Amino acid sequence: MTDRVERERQLRQQNERLDEFASVISHDLRNPLNVAQGRATLLAEQAESEHLDPLLQALDRMDAIVEDTLTLARQGDMIDETESIGLTDLVGKCWATVDTENATIEIVDEMTFQGDPDRLQHVFENLFRNAVEHGGSDVTVRVGCYGEQRIHVEDDGRGIPADKRKEVLEPGHSSARGGTGFGLTIVKRIVEAHGWELSVTEGTDSGARFEFEMAE
Repeated sequence: MTDRVERERQLRQQNERLDEFASVISHDLRNPLNVAQGRATLLAEQAESEHLDPLLQALDRMDAIVEDTLTLARQGDMIDETESIGLTDLVGKCWATVDTENATIEIVDEMTFQGDPDRLQHVFENLFRNAVEHGGSDVTVRVGCYGEQRIHVEDDGRGIPADKRKEVLEPGHSSARGGTGFGLTIVKRIVEAHGWELSVTEGTDSGARFEFEMAE
């Protein structure tokens, strides 16, 4: 009993630190970054320079890193309230919000499960972006279920080597040009906040496959 109380106290302190960190990210960094982006855009309209495009790209990358860091800081809390979610509806919504170029989505199974739809939207959006970034603009992504408590998302891209499958879930890891390296870490944190388990393996067509095993 004492150990449980101590763990809960430590968790509260950790969450408070994360909230403070998210607040710093939101205000102290985001505001000056937005000013810099706005001024750089105006400068690009008024003058020509070979330095402007790299400047704008660097600012956009900083904005992406700030956004992913903020999301990551806010996704560690356990899920308290859930609702019934249809897999097809959630996947369709997420696919529509991602720049998938010529990629194809296949929903091979339908199921209904309990979860937080807003936070799970981050999961599927990040997995879809990851598939396109690493599998190519014409990649095929398949989403389905196996058993009663498992969901999988896989693609037919180049896959993830066995010795890299744990590493890709760590903060800052990215092999994609321009990637922030936080996308799959966000996926892992949200899945674990639901009390589920995440595993990375090889897909049916040798691509990457992500499996969520839900709590019984």
